[in-house]
Amino acid sequence: MNDRVKFTESCQDSSDKSISMTEALAVIGQKIDAISGFHCVALRNGLGRILAEPIISPMNVPAHRNSAMDGYALRGEDLPTQGRAELQVIGTAFAGRPFAGQLSEGQCIRIMTGAKMPDAADTVVMQERAERSGNTILIDADNRPGQNVRQAGEDILRESLVLESGRRINASQLGLLASLGIAELRVRRRPRVAFFSSGDEVRSIGEVLEEGQIYDSNRYTLHGMLSRLDVEVIDLGVVPDREESISTALQEASQENDLILTSGGISVGEADHVMAAMRRLGTIHFSKVAIKPGRPLTFGHIGNTPFFGLPGNPVAVMTTFLQFVRPAIVRMRSEIDLTLPLFETTCRSKLRKSPGRTEFQRGVMHREPDGTWAVRSSGRQGSGVLSSMSDGNCFIVLPEERGSVEPGETVQVQPFALFD
Repeated sequence: MNDRVKFTESCQDSSDKSISMTEALAVIGQKIDAISGFHCVALRNGLGRILAEPIISPMNVPAHRNSAMDGYALRGEDLPTQGRAELQVIGTAFAGRPFAGQLSEGQCIRIMTGAKMPDAADTVVMQERAERSGNTILIDADNRPGQNVRQAGEDILRESLVLESGRRINASQLGLLASLGIAELRVRRRPRVAFFSSGDEVRSIGEVLEEGQIYDSNRYTLHGMLSRLDVEVIDLGVVPDREESISTALQEASQENDLILTSGGISVGEADHVMAAMRRLGTIHFSKVAIKPGRPLTFGHIGNTPFFGLPGNPVAVMTTFLQFVRPAIVRMRSEIDLTLPLFETTCRSKLRKSPGRTEFQRGVMHREPDGTWAVRSSGRQGSGVLSSMSDGNCFIVLPEERGSVEPGETVQVQPFALFD
């Protein structure tokens, strides 16, 4: 695509070497560039989009001094220092309907939350602390000047930075921008992400399964995960497991898209034609990562288009997408990189692991009877056991150097909700 930032740095095929997760993420960070292009959308359509420019406030929020309480607006110097004071009530101010008169010594007005403060008033006594009788109130010394008043610009000052470029817009930010009267946003162009599955055993839903064949679940999980991101999703279906067919699909996808994903066919078997096609068509930056599941993860370029070859097993597809492809898309969109946190908690299951690889076991975080959080395994941990993802609500992240885990030990968890 003619508006994509060109990939210029060459890299030798290092596919014979297994690298650490940290090294793999560093390579991805070096080789993925931001795409160019932006357009304008109405504020209501801005949810989930990436800002292409910073938002500067055109006004103060609040726009004027206003009451933070229902009560009585008065001059701070009229508050008693001891005993009680009597003030005359001369009017009322509502939100959107300010008091039009002048406030003098010994006077006050009834005021509602959000109503503009009279020029002479700087204090609000909440209604529960005022004793009213006709057109007078009695207040005591248990008040202080300036209380219960929101100052103009207290939330946001005019010409201050509201949101940075690269911020992904959420619902609260839509409300914030609406409060500033901003009706339109300039947002980043959505990256076009194309993906397909390969494998003679893979069939699409609706086809009849013959012996040894399976339905393609990977395209549905990929479509679901991509749909949660600010991308244009291009599903290329199931490509016949022939090197010529896969080469054609990869070449065509590289001409029209910003990122290509495949699942299956990236190992070293005779029928793993995706890897063979990549070796012929493109540049491979790495093809083995010391993780489980997902070791045969491939990352490279076809021309200027980044490529991820994901494993064929469904849990490995989801794990490698969330841990590697998602950060690449975040970088591609110029989104502010909010590194996902890990939380420490107590493990209630015995977890088998050998040192040497980072493992992402699937778990269920739950509350203990004492109210604290703990985690247990979500079941069998094979890379083809998709139910362990469906039944779980988090990754139990076990670093390279760690061995097996006994019940009661502390582990790190990464809730699936963080990826939304």
